[in-house]
Amino acid sequence: MRAQPPPGPAFTFTFDGRPMPAHPGDSIGAALLAADVRALRRTRVASRPRGLFCGIGACFDCLVTINGVPSQRACLIPAAPGDTVETQDVPAID
Repeated sequence: MRAQPPPGPAFTFTFDGRPMPAHPGDSIGAALLAADVRALRRTRVASRPRGLFCGIGACFDCLVTINGVPSQRACLIPAAPGDTVETQDVPAID
C-alpha cells in the first residue's frame, strides 16, 4: 500500500510477455516487487533464483534485459510505459 496517492496515472510495461502495472516514479524492480514477482534471473552455477536484494544498485542480483539492453539493474531503472523487460538467465558453467 502506498503512503500517499500515486504521482500520476498508472501504466503498464511487459515482463516476460506479461503486462505489469506501474506508476510514474516506480523503478522496474519496485513495480515487479509490487506485482509479487520475486525471481528476475538465475545463477550460472546452481541455477538459483535471484531478485531484488539491496534495492539501491550496490549488488547485481536484479539484472534484467530492458528494451533489448542486457544486464540492467531493475532497482535503478525507472519504469516507463511500453518497456519490454525480460529475465536474464545466463548459460550454466560446466
